[in-house]
Amino acid sequence: MRPPLPVLLPEAYEKHCPWDSNQRLNDWVKIRILELSYAAYDIVAFAADHGERGFPCPWDEERRFWLRAELDAAYFHLYRLPRDDVDYVMDTFRAFRNNDSDRFTRTKKAILEIYDAMADAIHTGEPHRTVLDPPPGHGPRHPACPTE
Repeated sequence: MRPPLPVLLPEAYEKHCPWDSNQRLNDWVKIRILELSYAAYDIVAFAADHGERGFPCPWDEERRFWLRAELDAAYFHLYRLPRDDVDYVMDTFRAFRNNDSDRFTRTKKAILEIYDAMADAIHTGEPHRTVLDPPPGHGPRHPACPTE
């Protein structure tokens, strides 16, 4: 018998987020993935297939950093990794740590801070608040595509 794949079952995405019972996991993840991926007019059709009707999001490294950190922290929770294990897993990215130690340190710190904030939200039942302002899915947009 094959071992199970290390992926969440599709039905997990239909449940509410453990850190925000007001949102389904599918919606929480989707708005972040769309904001990260929908950064150019050439993928308007892809975005529309996922319910996005606005213009593409401009490439903003700082905003993208925090979107990725939120997703990473969320998936550590979804895979039920204890904080000590998250810390350990982050340290296993030796090439990243060795080649860009300042960026590695910042990334690890951000993920752990968000992980801790999500853990608090899970424990208290109070929804997790994103560090992004405006929140994911409400960020800046490109202007209308100029006509050719």
